[in-house]
Amino acid sequence: MFSKPRLVLTQLTLILALSLSACGSLFGTPSTPTPNVPTSTPEPPTATPPPSAAVVNGEYITLDEFNAELARYQAAQSALGKTVSDENARKAVLDDLIAQTLLAQAARAGGFTLTEADLQSRLDGLIAQVGGADAFNKWMSDHGYTDASFRIALKRSAEAAWMRDKIIADVPKSVEQVHLQQILTYNETDARQVLDKLKGGADFAEQAALYDPVTRGELGWVPRGYLLDKNVEDAAFSLDVGAYSDVIATPAGFHIIKVLERGDHPLTPDALLTLQEKALEDWVSQQREKSTITISQ
Repeated sequence: MFSKPRLVLTQLTLILALSLSACGSLFGTPSTPTPNVPTSTPEPPTATPPPSAAVVNGEYITLDEFNAELARYQAAQSALGKTVSDENARKAVLDDLIAQTLLAQAARAGGFTLTEADLQSRLDGLIAQVGGADAFNKWMSDHGYTDASFRIALKRSAEAAWMRDKIIADVPKSVEQVHLQQILTYNETDARQVLDKLKGGADFAEQAALYDPVTRGELGWVPRGYLLDKNVEDAAFSLDVGAYSDVIATPAGFHIIKVLERGDHPLTPDALLTLQEKALEDWVSQQREKSTITISQ
């Protein structure tokens, strides 16, 4: 939308320049020589950048796109019964759009190419899934998309997904882990009393069963980066097999953990998903640090 007027303007400038040159040669006379004034070719005008929420390595996230995505995000949160402040909503949406853009840029740099035919094929598949063009057009309208904006979002999404899959594919399926058992209490006094009993020779599994008869404190095999609390994780990977920790306070309560086994072990599906998400978050964080990002919001 910005290039066409400037192309016309450039053509008009060229036409005017040629016309003035012709006039000079037709009306000039030998007795009145035209002074030889040096001229310079004017630079073509640069395209006016669109109103943008951010610019990522020279690529625009337009304000229209950001506002439409923000409205969709807020509607989705409302449908889930969640209340998100405007500030947090804007940050979440902008961070996600920046991450998608970085992933898409890396995909293109890595050799992934989505042709117009590929894009149309994906679009045709989506249209078929929702029941035809009329149903799809209604869906786009209901969600604040135009045909052009949806194509942009679909292309970026496909590129970002390719790069995301490449990143998470590098997460190994088997890593060093510890097999843990815990005693969890909800006040520190109880936890300290249990710790004293353990030091006096009480059986860890029996004490764990008193506080959790269902699982007996079984946490299973745990890799680094899986546990929510870093203090618990640090303790778990610093203990020898058969050793238990001091009392560790977390928002969930007061923990005493014991390492039952240690070694290379296949990741559970949940642990694999967690490590893949962490790998993706780390990649985006590192990429943001290396990139030129200007935020207008």
